[in-house]
Amino acid sequence: MKASTPIGIVVCIVGILAGATIEGTPLGGLLNIPAILVIFGGIAGVSIATSGMEVMKLMPTLYKKAMTPEFPDHAQTVRELVGFAEKARKEGLLALEPAIAEVDDAFTKKGLQLTVDGTDPDLVREVLEVEIESMEARHRVGQKLFKDAGGYAPTIGVLGTVMGLLHVMQLLQTPELLGPAIAGAFMATLYGVGSANVVFLPTAGRLAALTQTEVLNRTLVIEGILAIQAGENPRVVSERLLGFLPPADREAAAEQGAPTLQAVPEAQAA
Repeated sequence: MKASTPIGIVVCIVGILAGATIEGTPLGGLLNIPAILVIFGGIAGVSIATSGMEVMKLMPTLYKKAMTPEFPDHAQTVRELVGFAEKARKEGLLALEPAIAEVDDAFTKKGLQLTVDGTDPDLVREVLEVEIESMEARHRVGQKLFKDAGGYAPTIGVLGTVMGLLHVMQLLQTPELLGPAIAGAFMATLYGVGSANVVFLPTAGRLAALTQTEVLNRTLVIEGILAIQAGENPRVVSERLLGFLPPADREAAAEQGAPTLQAVPEAQAA
């Protein structure tokens, strides 16, 4: 589900607030402007110091990507590659050149172009794997931003609480003010721990999962293109690629028309 991350975060927040309400905690008392400034101002500062301003500017974009992700369609990728395999087997690799311009994915387009140009298969694999490694390195920068924020937030929360308790110590002569002051001091810890475990770390995990999904899709492309270059039977290409997918995606690919070796004579599948 594309919206699973925001749904999960909302469920978590609602559960926490509902539990607090049942225990008698007034929700209005959870709003503390000084604690918000300490936590989120501190997190922004240490994130800039750690990752740099340019990476920090990407945070809204990365949030959007995590909350409304665009997953690659593995089944569609398999079907497309099997279609190229069928065309290449019937008409030769050069017949794929006109179709390359119609391919939307730049990674697939590069692989097909290298194949049509007669590039050595080992070099094709090397070039495309470098692309995957480069993509993973770029994505790790964004994931690290949220992991670091999730790591710093609780500590900054404790720092805010200590600052609040210093203020509490100045109120010992006025006992009627101690309760609200202590509650306000601990709000910083609440915001720090809460933001880390409800927002920052789940977002980092979601971004990492999206990267792995993209890596899988690109792995399918590499294996499919090399199989096409080797002149393998389209049904064998399909089975090879479907082996990378979980059962649900295999069924989706079959429904979209990707051929399989089931009920196919060995002479045709060879």
